Amino acid sequence: MNIKTIEQTEADDLSSREESHFFDRKSFLIKGAKVQKIAVAFANADGGEVIIGIADEKEESDPAKRWKGAPRIEDLNSHLQAVFEVTPSLDLKYEILKCESKPGYTLRILVEKSSEVHKTTDGTVYQRHGAQSLPIKDPQRITQLSFAKGATSFEDQTLKEIPAEQIAESKELTEFLSEYSPKTDPLEFCINQNLLDYKTWETKVSAALLFHPYPSAVIPRKCAVKITRYETKDDDPERDHLTEQITIEKALYPLIKETVQAVEKIMSSVKVWNSDGLKKLNYPPEAIWEVIVNALIHRDYSISDDTQIIIYNNRIEILSPGRLPGYVTVENILDARYARNSKIVRTLNRYKEAPNKDLGEGLNTTFQKMKEWGLKSPEIIEEGNYVKVTLPHIPLATPTEAILNFLKTNNTITNQQTRDITGIKSENLVKIEFYKLRDEGLLERVPGLKGPKSAWQLTSKGKLIDK
Repeated sequence: MNIKTIEQTEADDLSSREESHFFDRKSFLIKGAKVQKIAVAFANADGGEVIIGIADEKEESDPAKRWKGAPRIEDLNSHLQAVFEVTPSLDLKYEILKCESKPGYTLRILVEKSSEVHKTTDGTVYQRHGAQSLPIKDPQRITQLSFAKGATSFEDQTLKEIPAEQIAESKELTEFLSEYSPKTDPLEFCINQNLLDYKTWETKVSAALLFHPYPSAVIPRKCAVKITRYETKDDDPERDHLTEQITIEKALYPLIKETVQAVEKIMSSVKVWNSDGLKKLNYPPEAIWEVIVNALIHRDYSISDDTQIIIYNNRIEILSPGRLPGYVTVENILDARYARNSKIVRTLNRYKEAPNKDLGEGLNTTFQKMKEWGLKSPEIIEEGNYVKVTLPHIPLATPTEAILNFLKTNNTITNQQTRDITGIKSENLVKIEFYKLRDEGLLERVPGLKGPKSAWQLTSKGKLIDK
């Protein structure tokens, strides 16, 4: 049996780590049936780890007192027996943890995501959602889960020509493990997390994407990010509209961070008309972050293409290679849970500043933040072999409200400005909005301006609306 001695700082880290979609801990006194439930839930979701012998927050509020190990190693046998009784058998690894300054032994169980649907001995199917192991009782949902489990992921393919040491000695893995608890040898980490094939030690695609400095050089597939800026609102921009195009390629964690920084830098130079006048193209930072994270961690890496981010004058489009996986649809995407690349998702979640900390809430956060900023909701569609998310820079206000809000801080408004702030593409439809406000006595044409220079202004009645 593998017994590992850890330092007190590592034990304290495990005791204070926040329980999540991938991590749970329970007192040694927990019954085997509950251990079994947690292990099944991990296997039916994206995998994870549970430590038996460290109490959770409900049992002990003080992290310093949570380590409550078993007096003897043999006392952990019943917990192991419980997880071994699961059908079909779980793909798991385990080790005993011992800390000289803490009492007793703890059991660490690492459970892999499975290609099958698992049940506890009482026949219940559980699945991990956030920090909870929840039962699935609806037969239709169990059928959907079974369907999703049948999909294979390109992240599990092996790269025979890449020696394991090339990943184990990479700068990114070294930096990641410097903040990882318990302290782990790089090769041991990669084997335990199934990033290397434990029989052949061949590198898996997931390991290259996570820790190789230039993944597409070794996979080989295009897997960088291409950011394009078009100086237009047109759906089919001309080459003359292209003002900037950059490609970013790195290991996934720095790739996410540098992509977000690059998008924000480009947006800072874009000026658009909104209700306050000509302003910088502004979006809620959380919305940008979450959409980019989702596009990179859930894309289909078997497709040789870069993740595309296109910045227009009135929207941002993010195209992630691959159609929606499993039973996920455009209609249920905010509620459904499915990870095409479970190893990538799980490993990124273990970074100290995890890009996917609030797992499963990314797109929900995007929708919420867009609404809070008074912008229209994102649009999600499947287009060819891609999932496209569009973040429109269009206010939630009705066209008439947008026109009146604009005139609170500007003396006049043109047809073009109205199209910019409302997203209306037709000049004639904008004229109809002007005529509505004219008929209500709120707007009038600016004298002396005709044709393309034609503009509208508030009447005396219109100026009294908010007074």
